[in-house]
Amino acid sequence: MDAMSTQRIVIGGILVVALVAVAVWLYFRQKQSKRLQGRFGPEYGKAVEDFGSQRKAESELKARERRVEHLDIATLAPADAARFTEVWNSLQSRFVDNPQGVVAQADQVVRELMLKRGYPMADFEHRAADISVDHPGVVRNYRAAQAIAVRGSSGEASTEELRSAVVHYRALFDELLEVRDPQQPVASVKQLAVPS
Repeated sequence: MDAMSTQRIVIGGILVVALVAVAVWLYFRQKQSKRLQGRFGPEYGKAVEDFGSQRKAESELKARERRVEHLDIATLAPADAARFTEVWNSLQSRFVDNPQGVVAQADQVVRELMLKRGYPMADFEHRAADISVDHPGVVRNYRAAQAIAVRGSSGEASTEELRSAVVHYRALFDELLEVRDPQQPVASVKQLAVPS
């Protein structure tokens, strides 16, 4: 065998090894993408849109996972869960008389519940990012409720929108509470009466 043939075999071997390495890397990258899509659901798509690329979005989502992994997220004691439920039911019953105030109170109750569970109380986007790790299905509700609450605080949200905000907050509240009374369904938009 001459030097040229040996060189071709070595180059061919290097190319095969490189192709196998690229294939393995692509396989694991695709597997990781599927895992993140499965865990974060619609939040995955929002992150890709917000960060402008799949790679940057996945890096952010993995950073969220690492950050939340180090938090001490606690389950509520039954007494705390009962107290939060009582507070929620009370505020919800006042919607007819003060829709704007109830939305602000709902936001406050959700914040208190997050704090009690162990989530840090940073700015809204940071809170939403932390919630998205364990509760990806309702983080959209949280963002929608927050947007309506901001508009409502300046008098720009209709009563129907304010009612929607309470329903969004309720979905997050129920997720965070992790205790559901089967006799009490989640409030729907129609269950909150419009003030006369």
